[in-house]
Amino acid sequence: MILNRNIFPKKAPPSRFHMDEPHARHSISEQLAELLSPFSHRELVIVCIGTDRSTGDSLGPLIGTKLAEKRLSNFTVYGTLEYPVHAVNLEEKLAEIDQNHRHPYIIGIDACLGRLTSVGHITVAKGPVKPGAAVNKKLPEVGNIHITGIVNVGGMMEYFVLQNTRLHTVMKMANLVASSLHLTDHTLSERTEQKSSLLQTLKPSIFLRERKETHL
Repeated sequence: MILNRNIFPKKAPPSRFHMDEPHARHSISEQLAELLSPFSHRELVIVCIGTDRSTGDSLGPLIGTKLAEKRLSNFTVYGTLEYPVHAVNLEEKLAEIDQNHRHPYIIGIDACLGRLTSVGHITVAKGPVKPGAAVNKKLPEVGNIHITGIVNVGGMMEYFVLQNTRLHTVMKMANLVASSLHLTDHTLSERTEQKSSLLQTLKPSIFLRERKETHL
């Protein structure tokens, strides 16, 4: 859980989408595909941070569970309701990811507290997520890019606020983020297939050109 306050560099403002926007799923997916495409050759890892012991902080594990059920082709997912990634085991899980994946490109996902007018917004941006900031915990930063969902209002009594966050809001945001990532997975697979098909088309012409150059 992070606090949405002074965590983004001014030169790279994040993209924000409200969960009730009609085309939010496609907008989020397009933004993610744009950010991920240059790094699609690397192992893509999603780290969903949070715990099911707190309604407001369950956004990450809910997303992770939904993604695990979808069996993504291009991503490995860490952090589900059954096997959450939270403050107690975060460092251990990050070490496990470093061990299991060679030079991974990581998407950090976490719930967030912010202003009243910001509740329901989902943020997609470059840079790591900073878990624990909302409750003054010093934890490792996570991700090359991040997705955060503002689930409630921050500023005071954060633990109480998290415990009393509406499950409806969290579920709606979790469904949207998971669906957007599933669409992104499909987009990345299509682009990979297109590149492969293009290379197969170009191979004969390259071969013929090399033969001509050899004869010369």
